[in-house]
Amino acid sequence: MQEEIARSAIDTFISAFNASNDSYVTALLSQALTSDVVFWGPLGRSEGIAAVERFVLDIRRHPAGTGTMVRCSAVDMPDEWARYQWVFTTPDGGPRLAGTDVVHLRRSLIDQVIVFAGEIEPSAS
Repeated sequence: MQEEIARSAIDTFISAFNASNDSYVTALLSQALTSDVVFWGPLGRSEGIAAVERFVLDIRRHPAGTGTMVRCSAVDMPDEWARYQWVFTTPDGGPRLAGTDVVHLRRSLIDQVIVFAGEIEPSAS
């Protein structure tokens, strides 16, 4: 049950990247995130839905064209933390980025997002 709630919040968050129009982004984020969400992204720490919205809109306006964000793994959820893998692909074989997000849930909404973009290289032994 808890994993299903997390999966729903995560998929709604991801759907904001793929909204048919920028005007839908805020509503989708508001359905998935708490108003005081803490977002640890590639450019550092920010707080609030407006900060996450700026990030999402920047991704949607990728120079290579409007891309597609998809969750490409199951949601792994020990207690109130969850992780999942994602892939962002731009049109016509443009840049592709993959990563893993770790999210914390409070009252069925995401209140923290930690973005790990890119692949982790194997350690040298």
